[in-house]
Amino acid sequence: MPSFDEVLKEAGEFGRFQKRVFFLLSQTGITFSSLFASVVFLGRAPDSFWCRIPGAAELSERCGWTLQEERNFTVLSLRGGNGSVSGACERPDVTWDTSASCASPLARYGNRSAGSLPLAPCRGSWLYEQPHASIVSEYDLVCGNAWMLDLSQAILNLGFLAGAFILGYAADRYGRIPIYLLSCLGVGISGIIVAFSPNFTVFLIFRFLQGMFGKGTWMTCYVIVTEIVGSDQRIVGIVIQIFFTLGILILPGIAYLIPTWQGIQLAISLPNFLFLLYYWVVPESPRWLLTRKKGEKALKIMRNIAKHNGKFLSPHYSEITISNEEVSNPSFLDLVRTPQMRRNTLILMYAWFTSALIYQGLVMRLGIIGGNLYLDFFISGAVELPAAFLIIVTIDRLGRRLPFAASNIVASVACLITAFLPEDIPWLKTTLATLGRLSITIAFEVVYLVNSELYPTTLRNFGVSLCSSLCDLGGIIAPFLLFRLAAIWLELPLIIFSILAAVCGLLVLLLPETKGIPLPETVEDVEQLQSHFGKCGKKRKQRDTNSYI
Repeated sequence: MPSFDEVLKEAGEFGRFQKRVFFLLSQTGITFSSLFASVVFLGRAPDSFWCRIPGAAELSERCGWTLQEERNFTVLSLRGGNGSVSGACERPDVTWDTSASCASPLARYGNRSAGSLPLAPCRGSWLYEQPHASIVSEYDLVCGNAWMLDLSQAILNLGFLAGAFILGYAADRYGRIPIYLLSCLGVGISGIIVAFSPNFTVFLIFRFLQGMFGKGTWMTCYVIVTEIVGSDQRIVGIVIQIFFTLGILILPGIAYLIPTWQGIQLAISLPNFLFLLYYWVVPESPRWLLTRKKGEKALKIMRNIAKHNGKFLSPHYSEITISNEEVSNPSFLDLVRTPQMRRNTLILMYAWFTSALIYQGLVMRLGIIGGNLYLDFFISGAVELPAAFLIIVTIDRLGRRLPFAASNIVASVACLITAFLPEDIPWLKTTLATLGRLSITIAFEVVYLVNSELYPTTLRNFGVSLCSSLCDLGGIIAPFLLFRLAAIWLELPLIIFSILAAVCGLLVLLLPETKGIPLPETVEDVEQLQSHFGKCGKKRKQRDTNSYI
């Protein structure tokens, strides 16, 4: 009986069928990255807002003032010479008399208008020039409530974390396609509810669910793509990252054209319903079917792949070798039970955590400092495009480990030098910080590929999801680490980033090289991989092909 890789080679390792599936599933990267970075535009700080003084609404209605006129008469006029009174987080502790003169409402306060009035904190009575421009103005996330905006992003990352565990497990147990389609439906429905949330609590609940289902779509589509191509074509795992970057580049255009946060939220959520059409064009992963002892279904799909690729499977292919490994529900213990699996899991978890923490930390550091929000965001996303092309050029020539390690080391050196450069050469500091971001982006994209190649089919989706959950943990920690350490010394976060990246660069050298190696199908296959250069390929070629699926 032939192995799965033998059948795949005859059916076509990256023919017309795989290219179509790859293109369709890659669109998920656009919607996921838009969700990932959407808080930048959903949570834009309002251009202008102020606290409405008690009685001002009635007086404004009687006098027929516009909002700006009300502000000029009842807020700005009371600021006087007191520069500490902004009219936003504090207000004069007065109550407007509705019988006051519309032409001179300050008359009753005499000379007390020059900042001598007592102050009181504003409590939920803010007015905005654009009340529906962002969730900040929608839910009053200003002044003492400003931390709730950070909470909304933390909740999204918690959703990603939950999705990695729950949906990663489900995809290995119930199949890739059912969980992918369920996740797409979940992202769409929860995204609509987020857009029309009546209060911030409902917003947070469904923001969490959208994060959970969003992670399910991204991780599952990535695994499907890598499982239906041959070992020499798994570079598609890097190419799919380009679509993630495309989503980053498209997002500011969407936000520029749509003036309200609800419109932006719907624009990034509704396309997920279109992915439900994939039910009729994207089949279940035949590798997964074989691990669940469904050889006949897997062979039927392989014949369909061969047909679309213009090829024909040999008639004697009536069955494909099925792994003798006992199929069980995956658990964390399966990832650390054997020596090589344990080493791979621990190193990959650290690599995911480090890549995410440094990536988000550098993004926030470079950030958007004045200027045009949309243009600056677009440019910062464009920095990531060369990463995928550099990987494509080098990874099949040098393998996985060298680019993986080198990108971390370069990021480490760039952060370290940036930290000690003098402030009077900002262009050089910015250049090196950008080099650091480019390098850590390369590391971020390589870890996706390496992670999927170092786990057997029975544990692949669960392993990728669980290890990548450390990415979400890094994303939660990054802003707190950056801002708290920067309060001590502005460049201290860069020192921490440099140390983390350097350690990661050394650790990944302990991973097996997977260039040109068939995807492992069992834990035994993973244990046979060697971490020394030149051994793994030779070792796997000598093995009996019946050990493959």
